[in-house]
Amino acid sequence: MQVEAFDFNLPEELIALRPASPRDSAKLLHVASDGNLSDKIIRDLPSYFSKGEVLVVNDTRVIPAKLTGTRLRDSASNSASETEQNSGAQIDLNLIERQGASMWKCLLKPAKKVRSGDVISFADAEGGSYIATVREKEQGEALIDFNLSLEKMDEVLGLIGSMPLPPYIAGRRTPDEKDNQDYQTLFAEHDGAVAAPTAGLHFTPELQAKLENIGVEICRVTLHVGAGTFLPIKVEDTNHHKMHAEWGEVKPETADRLNAAKQNGFKICCVGTTSLRLLESAARDDGLIAPFAAPTDIFIKPGYQFKAADRLLTNFHLPKSTLFMLVSAFSGLATMKKAYDHAVHSRYRFYSYGDACLLELTEKMD
Repeated sequence: MQVEAFDFNLPEELIALRPASPRDSAKLLHVASDGNLSDKIIRDLPSYFSKGEVLVVNDTRVIPAKLTGTRLRDSASNSASETEQNSGAQIDLNLIERQGASMWKCLLKPAKKVRSGDVISFADAEGGSYIATVREKEQGEALIDFNLSLEKMDEVLGLIGSMPLPPYIAGRRTPDEKDNQDYQTLFAEHDGAVAAPTAGLHFTPELQAKLENIGVEICRVTLHVGAGTFLPIKVEDTNHHKMHAEWGEVKPETADRLNAAKQNGFKICCVGTTSLRLLESAARDDGLIAPFAAPTDIFIKPGYQFKAADRLLTNFHLPKSTLFMLVSAFSGLATMKKAYDHAVHSRYRFYSYGDACLLELTEKMD
């Protein structure tokens, strides 16, 4: 399909810069399997569930992956004029993938001011200083090495890093201390994500308790969300797009619980596209879910036959994004365009800190 088919108009003022407070007061758009739309709020979620049904949540934890440093360059390798011009440049980095104890693949900005062999210096609020060496660099990506132990690396990140808010938020305001809590889900446990599984941001302890009290089972899986979730599609045809790989795990006991629920006729609802992509990566052709611990680059678009998920709770996504393609595969492109048009006219809030929709899987596709 042409990427252009997944475009829609979104007023900039509907992009949420802060989450709803409390979290479960956000709007919820229910999209039924027949395309019928209902306006609710997140607190209404329990009314859509029955005893024995399952919620699958992503328990990844966002690391402080946004860094700002100063590029240092050995003056011995430059002329005096070049050194004066190029030394001390401020460099913004977003860590996107761990390659070792303290080796990271990252995105650089401005990338043209960095080359292989450069050293980037970072300072914490107490005046401590840390350095990383640029081992490799290709266009806007680089491999940097802090030369630290795993434990020390995690400690240092906590001192010099900040929450890696999506560009459509960070470009309009500066991340602050409030984001350290706002951009983590209730279920966050395993460090490794550089973006939040944002559907999980809507849950509160009270909402979780209400769901569990009616007999809804909550199963945890882990998918470390990568920065690729924000990268624009640069091709015109979806068949030519390659997804970035992300590491995920479905433990054997979790697979057993999910399979038991399916065999007993209970619905499985994925909280977020990350949970859904992981379950579909782990699912066999017969619909059973196998244990999984590996990277996945699954690309779900219209025409995909779902094996594991019956429902999807997800936020509202970017035009022409792989995530809007995924929800269009789940509920139909025409239905999702109708739902998004309704959301715009009803002033729903979009993207990571925005409102959510609960989608029912439909077999009838556009």
